[in-house]
Amino acid sequence: MSPTSQTLINRELSLLEFNRRVLAQAEDERVPLLERLRFLCISSSNLDEFFEIRVAGIKQRQESSPGSLSDDGLTPREQLLAIRERAVQLVEQQYACLGKRLLPALRTAGIRILPRASWSDPQRDWLARYFEEEVEPVLTPLALDPSRPFPRIQNKSLNFVVGLEGQDAFGREATRAIVQAPRSLPRVVPLPQVNLNETSTTSEQHFVLLSSIIEEFVPRLFEGMRIVDCQQFRVTRNSDLFVDEEEADDLRRALEGELQHRRYGAAVRLETTIDCPPDVVQFLMRQFGIKEVDVYVVPAPVNLHRLVAIYELVERPDLKYPPFAPSLPRRMSDGQDMFTAIRQSDLLLHHPFQSFAPVLDFLRQAAADPAVLAIKQTLYRTGAASAVVDALVAAAHAGKDVTAVIELRARFDEEANIELSDRLQEAGAHVMYGVVGYKTHAKLSMVVRREKDGIRRYCHLGTGNYHARTARAYTDYGLFTCDADIAQDVHEIFLQLTGLSRTPRLNALLESPFELHKAMLEKIEREAEHARAGRGGRIILKMNALVEPTAIAALYRASQAGVQIELIVRGVCALRPGVAGLSENIRVRSVIGRFLEHSRVFYFANNGQAELFCSSADWMDRNFFRRVEIAFPIRRQKYRERILSDLETYLSDDTQAWLLEADGSYQLGAQQGSVGRCAQSQLLEIYTAGRPLEE
Repeated sequence: MSPTSQTLINRELSLLEFNRRVLAQAEDERVPLLERLRFLCISSSNLDEFFEIRVAGIKQRQESSPGSLSDDGLTPREQLLAIRERAVQLVEQQYACLGKRLLPALRTAGIRILPRASWSDPQRDWLARYFEEEVEPVLTPLALDPSRPFPRIQNKSLNFVVGLEGQDAFGREATRAIVQAPRSLPRVVPLPQVNLNETSTTSEQHFVLLSSIIEEFVPRLFEGMRIVDCQQFRVTRNSDLFVDEEEADDLRRALEGELQHRRYGAAVRLETTIDCPPDVVQFLMRQFGIKEVDVYVVPAPVNLHRLVAIYELVERPDLKYPPFAPSLPRRMSDGQDMFTAIRQSDLLLHHPFQSFAPVLDFLRQAAADPAVLAIKQTLYRTGAASAVVDALVAAAHAGKDVTAVIELRARFDEEANIELSDRLQEAGAHVMYGVVGYKTHAKLSMVVRREKDGIRRYCHLGTGNYHARTARAYTDYGLFTCDADIAQDVHEIFLQLTGLSRTPRLNALLESPFELHKAMLEKIEREAEHARAGRGGRIILKMNALVEPTAIAALYRASQAGVQIELIVRGVCALRPGVAGLSENIRVRSVIGRFLEHSRVFYFANNGQAELFCSSADWMDRNFFRRVEIAFPIRRQKYRERILSDLETYLSDDTQAWLLEADGSYQLGAQQGSVGRCAQSQLLEIYTAGRPLEE
């Protein structure tokens, strides 16, 4: 079956649809108010990354291969036009959400973002002093003339183009200048808790945007000249890094060089405000070498994402999600050490409903345990201040043999990962950067321990990153085991990543770029054979993205054979469900809520001999063929039943589940007569009800 626009949904348009679902959380009055503001900011940040990576990539293909086709049969030009139409609608929806929904609701709650026209005299006096003392000293106005060309503008930075009339101190005529707002300046400024406005109450919190402050006091930067206008603008640049790994002698050094250029990649989007004069827009377009199709005209401010600072600045628990205490399995809550607990039997954690602390305890205990000989760890995203890295450093200092496989090319975390590699190397750890040409995305940790009966390997395998902060916000599974087959497989994979061993024959794990893709296709076909033989068939797949055409074609064939297929795909999904004769037995849902759905789970009913895998891999070309990924089986029956129950909970959600239609649109699953089942709320209640789950 060859892919066509009738059988596949365009990946980029599907990604914009995902961002629309995120924005819907900001519009949902059932969501706490400050969380709604945060969702708006997330949708803005997501759209930035979409232009930096996805649109930038299509533009490059348009230049190099204008006749090339996407998986669904569109040329680069056709994709860019379709993206433009959807993105304009999305941006309009974002600003309508802010202006018509969130700002009025925030005012009602006593939280005000004050525009310049509403400043009282005392407020203006305070802000004038703030500008003089905190802002003006770090601003560098740049006049434009033949001797002073247009400056380099950093990616996504806040800038102002100022129209001028008059002569400067040297008698030179000036027409335009650029003022750049340094990233060191906070974009949201809280007004002090003093009565600067006689009509306000002390319970109210007032904020002013940095953009408003600069616009108001910009004349002070150009004494003796008349300000004609002052307009905000922001440019988004290509932020994908290109490193020829085959040619690079030192991948780390090559990446460090590329990071210096990321801020000034090719411009792909220009944002200006509604009141920006056409001649100024044209001037900026010429400077950045972009066309009108790349210009997005918005109400101020030009960067909604920076409003997320208000979420952190406002201490209003009543306007945020209620806090919760993640639970611990019984064996981890009764004081046993990690190795004793794991020896008894496998242990499964479901974050964030269950605590990430055992993962840290596992590594900390390993660092301090005299019986531990070695620790091996993959690191993709850990955060700048990583407790995981702290534990590995402590282990290295304690004389353990520590090996860390750090993925330097984890997008937008490259710089942080380089710094972490420095810490580990200084501590004496072996630091490796994976395999040339393949990102290491697998989530693996292994502790080698000498015990009375010999060497034993303890492993942790996960669907998510070793990142303590995101483990409070992302749903992921993690498995502790000392199963001999799995431990041997993990050992073989680390040998493969750090040495030059050949592709190992694995006992239990499935690995990309080798057998994972083939194994998934075989298991899908096995379900189809069961269905054709009258034995029924069922597949449940949970992941973040589904775009790989061969896997989609296999799912279509299984649907045609009568297999019932349930897909829980948070983000991009190129499969069209519900198409007569093709996919009428496939249903696709996306769950968007308080937590970011991040776990990958693959369930195959297999005629009563069910198989269930958790994985680090989405079903994309890159995950199957250009990354090192792992899928690990859940062998303990009790845990298979628990994960299947979790999946059924997601499938019964009629509150936060969006159902994918055959035309690529999504409809909120809540219908007339819905009983209000929210999967994330149900799981939170099940896992954190004050009792450890039975083991």
